[in-house]
Amino acid sequence: MRVHVVSDVHGNAEALARAGDGADALVVLGDLVDFVDYYDHGKGILGRVFGAEKVEVFARLRRGRFGAETVRYMRSLWESLDNAADVVQEAVMEQYAAMFAVMSAPTYATPGNVDSPELWPLFAHDGVHVLDGQVAEIGGLRFGFAGGAVLHPGFVPNRRGPWRPYLRTEEEFGAALAGLGEVDVLCTHVPPAVAELTYDVVARRPELGSTSLLKVIERDRPRWSVFGHVHQPLARRVRVGWTECVNVGHFQRTGTPHVLRW
Repeated sequence: MRVHVVSDVHGNAEALARAGDGADALVVLGDLVDFVDYYDHGKGILGRVFGAEKVEVFARLRRGRFGAETVRYMRSLWESLDNAADVVQEAVMEQYAAMFAVMSAPTYATPGNVDSPELWPLFAHDGVHVLDGQVAEIGGLRFGFAGGAVLHPGFVPNRRGPWRPYLRTEEEFGAALAGLGEVDVLCTHVPPAVAELTYDVVARRPELGSTSLLKVIERDRPRWSVFGHVHQPLARRVRVGWTECVNVGHFQRTGTPHVLRW
């Protein structure tokens, strides 16, 4: 069996259309939406709505600590629009239409933190399976899927804003993992809480990995744990006991899937 795995597609439909070439199945680990394009500030949803100059300011603030100044600036942008929620949803749905249209069959996909999972069933077609807290058998192995990212302790997200990232408490994420039972391959958007896997060498800060995911790996010893989320990790692969933990790469930039063979 040969399975291709991608994550952090961020609008790269052209590469996604080729991602399943030569594979028995394609696994997509989320972040289909290109919300903020840190490489080309004129692209992405924010670039399309507010223009490159304003996105450049946001990107500069975001590279530092995500503090009150960043929140105030983002709020000022949204308040400049009469119908911010409608604008965002229209742009997200346009990107999803393009992304799902090019997914080859069979594809098994779970959402990332930049995604709107409630919209995915509107676009999934025959041969594209949307999974979150569920298991699929691929080539005789059990693949377990849990999407979204983990909230920082004490952080309360704005659930009424025009854009709502897919964030879960560690307890919620842990419950989703527990519901999978024992699997051969753990498929998540976020990495386990291992320092080498969570530290981004370009942003020069750690992202938040999941302690629940790490505990499951240590206890159940799956063959693989695959994930994305951290675009430039200190280490792409770390072995935790019997399990090979692999960041499958920032697919928007590389256009190259990670390959699992057995």
